[in-house]
Amino acid sequence: MKIKILSFFILLTTAAFAQDKDPVFKKRVLESTEVDFLTSYYDQNGSRSAVSGGVGSEKLTDVASNIVVAMPLNDDDVLTIDLGISAYSSASSSNINPFNSTGASAGGGGDDDDRVAGGKVVALGPSGTPWQASSGASRSDQLVSVVANYGHSSDSRNFIWNTDVSFSNEYDYTSVGFGGGIAGLFNEKNTELSLKVNAYLDQWRPIYPTELHEYSKYGSNFLNQGYFNGVTVLDQNGQSTANYLPSAFQTINAVNRNSFSASIGFSQVLSKKLQVSVFFDVLQQQGLLSSPYHRIYLADKANFYIGQAQYINNYESTSNAGVYKLADDIERLPDSRFKLPIGARLNYYINEHFLLRTYYRFYSDNWNIQSHTATIELPVKLSDKFTVFPMYRYYTQIASKYYAPYETHLSTEKFYTSDADLATFDANQYGFGINYTDIFTASKVWKFGLKNIDFRFNHYERSDNLKANIATIGFKFVMQ
Repeated sequence: MKIKILSFFILLTTAAFAQDKDPVFKKRVLESTEVDFLTSYYDQNGSRSAVSGGVGSEKLTDVASNIVVAMPLNDDDVLTIDLGISAYSSASSSNINPFNSTGASAGGGGDDDDRVAGGKVVALGPSGTPWQASSGASRSDQLVSVVANYGHSSDSRNFIWNTDVSFSNEYDYTSVGFGGGIAGLFNEKNTELSLKVNAYLDQWRPIYPTELHEYSKYGSNFLNQGYFNGVTVLDQNGQSTANYLPSAFQTINAVNRNSFSASIGFSQVLSKKLQVSVFFDVLQQQGLLSSPYHRIYLADKANFYIGQAQYINNYESTSNAGVYKLADDIERLPDSRFKLPIGARLNYYINEHFLLRTYYRFYSDNWNIQSHTATIELPVKLSDKFTVFPMYRYYTQIASKYYAPYETHLSTEKFYTSDADLATFDANQYGFGINYTDIFTASKVWKFGLKNIDFRFNHYERSDNLKANIATIGFKFVMQ
């Protein structure tokens, strides 16, 4: 594979430079600095939380904003900086510690609502439920990211290369990335070949479900120490017990996750109205590919709970308002994953008012997931400045061989997950957008002229009852 990619690179570079000898006219790649302000709002709800082992609320809201600044350094070179921040609130991830809101222990930290009696801290009978958010620290988080991209175009504009570096950080995860690409245009710019490569070197700071964290800290006597000191554990019959011992759980040693990708693309203008493009990606991931805070409940292990015994029998129902099941282990997945997406786009100019855009992708990996994605979009030009575009997307997926629903996995298995994102499902997405374009940038904000406003809204529904909405709006300004 490396030899083929190298040969492709040499062929593309040689052919591109061969066309670059006698440029007739040289226009700046980017005339002036452009600034994009992008913001989005996302909300979802479902009933198969991976944090709660495949059952429970998946309610989540996320607000994200980006500022993208593209600066021409000279006629041929452009530097682009993308700064982003995302803040979310999640009922699902809050239940990494589902007992926090009720003060589950002595010595558990300042977040607990403990009561002092006779000089001792006494727990007030903690409870939790996978169907409601806890007030623990993991209920919200922020993601900060920055990407810098440097691009250079040849004098004839028939050969382009770029390189980029990136950094992102959130509470339990840090990512550093770098990459680059080349593109060659041929046949009077009607044909384009491109190659992109990227690498991401990431590191987890593992967070474990509360009960497993305490077990790893204190060992087999953990129910009498730390967070769970004085807390009553219940069996399936609602009786007090000291038999809960998640011996299947072991802490994670390797915390790195490395991802490498290469993408080859081909685009061809077939006629004045028709353009087609295809791409072929190869992706390899290595390291910690599971999420340390995803619980697993094993079918051949006894059940144990904390909370109010009357809710045990309807634990999987939204009417469960006061009991939470203690985990047997965390999600375990292989430390290697190979992904292979192949896709195509076809754009057809119908007339001056209508444009048809289509997209298809087939995906396969060595975890036995296979999926198909099909998208259709029909931009309608209402005037010189306004365009509306309805869209539809269909997705279908076959489950990973490591997936099984809530409380189905067995302790004899080496790998297991109850994350519904790795299950079999179908999904439909409906949306529309409105675009405003003013090439003369008549409206101005300080030294910037408003060039474009783009608004989009999409509604997403999955066959496992996960539903989501996302709204995005972007403003493009040009420095004048």
